[in-house]
Amino acid sequence: MFTRFAGASSAVIAIGLLLPAPVLAQSAAAPAATPAAAPAPAEAPPVGAAGDDAARPLSSATAEDIVVTGFRRSLDAALNVKRESVSAVDAIVAEDIAKFPDQNLAESLQRIPGISIQRDAGEGRAITVRGLGAQFTRVRVNGLETVATSTDGASANRDRAFDFNVFASELFNSIVVHKTAEASLDEGSLGAVVDLNTGNPLAGKTGFTFVGSGQASYNDLSKNFGPRLAGLVSWKNPEGTFGASLSAAYSKTNNFELGNNTVRWAQARFDSVNGTPCFYNSNTGSTRVANSGGFYRSSTACDQAALSFHPRIPRYGSIRHDRERLGITGSAQWSPTDATKVSIDGLYSRFKETREEKWGEVLLRSNERSVDVINPVYDANNNMISASFNDAWVRTEHYLRQSQTKFWQIGSTWDQDITDRLRFTLLGGVSKSKASIPVETTIVFDDRDAQNYSYDYTNMRSPKLTFGTSVTDPANFQLAEIRDRPSDTINKFRTVQLRTEWDVVPDAFTVKAGGVYRRFEFDSTAYLRDTTICPTVTTATAATFNGHTITCSPSSVFGSSAVYGFPAGNLGETFDIGKGGQPSGTTTSFLIPNIGAAADYTGLYSRPLVADTGNIRNVTEEVHGAYLQVDLKSDIFGLRYAANLGMRYAGTRQTSTGLNNGASVTVKRNYNDWLPAVNVAVFPTEKVILRGSIAKVMTRPQLGNLTPGGSVDGFNYRITFGNPRLDPFRATAYDLSAEWYFAPQSLFSVAGFKKDVASFPVGVTTSGTYASTGLPLSIIPASSPAASNPEGQLWTINTTTNGSGASLKGVEIALQTSFRFLPGFLKNFGVLANATFIKSSALYTQSGPVANACVAGATAAAACTFGPLVNVSRTTTLYGVSKRAYNATLYYEDKKFSARGSIAYRGPYVDAGSGTGNVFEGYNSTINVDASVRYKFTDYLEVSLEGTNLTDEYRDRYTDLDANRNYENNHFGRTFLLGARVKI
Repeated sequence: MFTRFAGASSAVIAIGLLLPAPVLAQSAAAPAATPAAAPAPAEAPPVGAAGDDAARPLSSATAEDIVVTGFRRSLDAALNVKRESVSAVDAIVAEDIAKFPDQNLAESLQRIPGISIQRDAGEGRAITVRGLGAQFTRVRVNGLETVATSTDGASANRDRAFDFNVFASELFNSIVVHKTAEASLDEGSLGAVVDLNTGNPLAGKTGFTFVGSGQASYNDLSKNFGPRLAGLVSWKNPEGTFGASLSAAYSKTNNFELGNNTVRWAQARFDSVNGTPCFYNSNTGSTRVANSGGFYRSSTACDQAALSFHPRIPRYGSIRHDRERLGITGSAQWSPTDATKVSIDGLYSRFKETREEKWGEVLLRSNERSVDVINPVYDANNNMISASFNDAWVRTEHYLRQSQTKFWQIGSTWDQDITDRLRFTLLGGVSKSKASIPVETTIVFDDRDAQNYSYDYTNMRSPKLTFGTSVTDPANFQLAEIRDRPSDTINKFRTVQLRTEWDVVPDAFTVKAGGVYRRFEFDSTAYLRDTTICPTVTTATAATFNGHTITCSPSSVFGSSAVYGFPAGNLGETFDIGKGGQPSGTTTSFLIPNIGAAADYTGLYSRPLVADTGNIRNVTEEVHGAYLQVDLKSDIFGLRYAANLGMRYAGTRQTSTGLNNGASVTVKRNYNDWLPAVNVAVFPTEKVILRGSIAKVMTRPQLGNLTPGGSVDGFNYRITFGNPRLDPFRATAYDLSAEWYFAPQSLFSVAGFKKDVASFPVGVTTSGTYASTGLPLSIIPASSPAASNPEGQLWTINTTTNGSGASLKGVEIALQTSFRFLPGFLKNFGVLANATFIKSSALYTQSGPVANACVAGATAAAACTFGPLVNVSRTTTLYGVSKRAYNATLYYEDKKFSARGSIAYRGPYVDAGSGTGNVFEGYNSTINVDASVRYKFTDYLEVSLEGTNLTDEYRDRYTDLDANRNYENNHFGRTFLLGARVKI
């Protein structure tokens, strides 16, 4: 019987047979190819107390009952998956996904206890499970591990993290999250294994089924509309031996992200402070060049300004996100007998984005030497929170990135009962994700002697930035830099897996054994077309560039000198920052480069490509694995229990290739992991389940850290070296939970978890000269300040080594119930709520601030060095861990009308190590509010109105854990979707 296949639990398949086809999903069942939760105890009680109408078949409810359909039925299905598992599992089934106001799977997953999401451009992108970030979570699509990476957000994903925004939620009919490990479950996760499941046509109704939906989305910040379309067609023959399905989803949006950014804060020495010269040779007249001339002259005013932190690039800007998402799934299943089933599943997704950024800013970064400071004001966190500046570098930037992620996967599963007690599942498939960036262009205008610029960060999140000189007049600017950085990131998986089960004693003692071969290949290529059009010069300079004579000035002669032989305004356009949260008095309009005109004039796209050495790398991993697991179901002293215990072996062959000093270097290594796991579920009553788990778990090192070479950031004077000898993250995981199923569609649960991380790669930061690294000068980006002055300041040198470990522990509390005990229409209400509390500790080494302004002598005859940054060891949470997270949904549902409102809170968290003397950086807390209402006119037609981010929450990013300095503060607007759904 199929209920005994190794590939799926009986609960999941039973759910699928009971549920009708919802929007774009045949059933709520996990497909037979998906290794779901372990088999449930033979006598596991149904949801609700014996005799409850929820314990009867869903189709048998009487007219007086609340009919268990739609959203309520999906809640029943999800609870059954959780209840009938031995290990800790949570699930979302098709109605749940299709009817939440979610733009992609990440936003659906945040409803599960212990899961928080990270948003990019207003959409969920990556998930955190029980405090462990996306790189610690493994994702399987129809039972096959895979990685999908996108170029959404500020940067491309070149690591193991799975980008859920690549997929539309409508393509999947169930999500199962395994929070504890089993020997039979794929290794590689410290956080969770997430199963995404698509088609299961044999679980649908006989004949044809068609479901279609259409929505129009509107964003109130961009004022743009976009379509969202989806459809499903499936067929099953009358004999129930063959079924096929095809589904598709398409959406297009064009939204804005508006706000401000500092690109971190930094310390530096200025030319003068309130008229007090800070150098023996000041920058005056024709010698006005950044970082030039003279020795530092220590004084109270100059030292205070130098040791305080100021924004490196204070700016307001607009970011446009033009996205197009297309997804197609197909499934065919053949079951000639009850003992045999063959499934073929395919998935294709294409995610395209055009990201366009426009900024008006001042480039204090690395140019402080030429800048005079007037009337600085300092706060208690050693920030120069307001000041005026002369001889400042005003810069306007125009950035354009065109990107596309194509993902495809095809897999096949053969489920076979050899006898009533012996069966196997053979699973195999391939997947590929290619994230391409053919165009990533930045064009820069500079005015390098601007007067009367001022900033005021008294309100740290909404600063006032005022430009004293005209920033819309072409005569004040010169074309300074052009950049283009095309790249590709490719992930490939090939998997073959055999799983077998033998019921030694039916319904009491089962032995599971299996083996797996998996090959993963990561390949990253990146190139530069960067160049400086007008470098820093002391006298006017003429050069031939792309056949044109270009005159560059030591100050600003863009238009007045007819630099290009025609009006300079032809290379520019006007930009307004819009509703970026700026206070009154902020300059709002700027002249920025026109990318098309400037690229054509300079011949940017015909320039030769130069290797971006730090991002040209390859990692290949071959895994040979096997497992042996025993499942037990029995009772002891009258107490019923179920358990599984076993051992998993994973042997990894790693090959890492990268560029070091311009030459290709390959490093090979092998390592082995033996991963025991024990899960126990005890049933003291029909309504209560106690669970416990202990397991060894591992996650392989981050791909970006395995490169045998170095990458150079010439803008921030930072060098990062990889380490192909890193050990995996290894931990012992403990889990203990209690679940009380006190009523239909109801659960109260408390789960405690702990992870002792024994092997934990950590970053090590030092300071030194560029020459001390041994890297060639040729790999410094040509458009960066360091290209012309590589020893202008000390470099921050980062690498990663095997650390001493870390710890994480926490509690999840969840409540889910329908108000069936209330009178009248109130019984149609229900609530889902959960809270997660986490305590985490890890030791990191960071570059702290400069301790004093003048280390050596302070005379014209002796250099007075500034720095270096002082290394500090700090204990904080693991990266990505929020100490608190809450989710709640209030819903109403009757036969015709349904409504839901959801709120998600995520506490602040440290995201990464920072730079320029800031200790850590991360995000402050967020609250997202979503809602939806639906009305069913007939069994075939339903209309809906949905809204996401109804409070227009800002994304508040900080740098420095103690000072909480503004890194960026942006908002994305509210999105509304009006639509209709037809089902035949």
